[in-house]
Amino acid sequence: MGILGYMFIDDYNFVDALFMTVITVSTVGFNIIDPLNPAAKIFTIFLIFSSIGTFMYAATIVTKFIVDGQFLIQYKHNQVYKKISKLSEHVIVCGYGRNGKQAVQKLIDYDRKFVIIENDPDRIQDLSQMDNVLFIEGNAVEDEFLVKAGIDRASHVITTLPRDSDNVFVVLSCRQFNSDLTIISRAADENSRDKLKIAGATNVIMPTKIGGEHMASLVVTPDVVEFLDNLSVDGKNHTNIKEVLIEDISVEGVKATIRNFDLRRKTGVTVIGLKSEGGDYHVNPEGDLELLPGTKLIVLGQSFQIDMLEEMYGIK
Repeated sequence: MGILGYMFIDDYNFVDALFMTVITVSTVGFNIIDPLNPAAKIFTIFLIFSSIGTFMYAATIVTKFIVDGQFLIQYKHNQVYKKISKLSEHVIVCGYGRNGKQAVQKLIDYDRKFVIIENDPDRIQDLSQMDNVLFIEGNAVEDEFLVKAGIDRASHVITTLPRDSDNVFVVLSCRQFNSDLTIISRAADENSRDKLKIAGATNVIMPTKIGGEHMASLVVTPDVVEFLDNLSVDGKNHTNIKEVLIEDISVEGVKATIRNFDLRRKTGVTVIGLKSEGGDYHVNPEGDLELLPGTKLIVLGQSFQIDMLEEMYGIK
């Protein structure tokens, strides 16, 4: 504005107009190039007050930014985004409500990398008090926050938003960004289950249904349920059940069967089931059943036996 003003009001060339503008705005006090006409003098006064006003406004904004803590908050956000950008094969948890907290605690127990997306101020405050927990303040329904959480590099997404419609939207967005994701979604309504599956959810969990069935089972088969409840899967230090990929325990040249693995003798664990690569489950499989690549064994044992298995085969 200053350059154009001097060029049109007092016929300065571009370089002189630029020089006059710089010395006026910066108030360094150099002499003017040529005497100014009355209109140019009025314009210079206006330019001086404008530049001072702009400087004062900018100083106020910067001061407020620092005093209100926004600078520190922005710095923390940048640090979080920097850490997230280095993650891969991590888990994204959408929503930090009751189910989200339970999921996060399980991930912490198993030392899994994760990022939380939450927009409730009170829950954000709780997350801020936790050490080494990466979270993003925002609505998981909006794609930009999924991108910031590294959706293209993630391995799993757990969406526990209170509204089923929001969970459907999150599942659709996640599947669009990353077709290889394992997506686990919460559902409150039975009718939402099929919709979430169609949208691309790998697993759909209904907490209310599970809770009701569990309570009824305590009436029908109480001893069985209590026994299963005592099989701890709470973390690495208290694990009784573990899944093992057969490639991790196979020996080259030896037929992949439960009998040949001989895990019972080597580590004390017992194979109680398996999951084929196609997703089929088999309970108490035969010892001579040939196992195809991609099969996962489900083993049961005491904590020290599970530890021995992990140490012997270098399983995490």
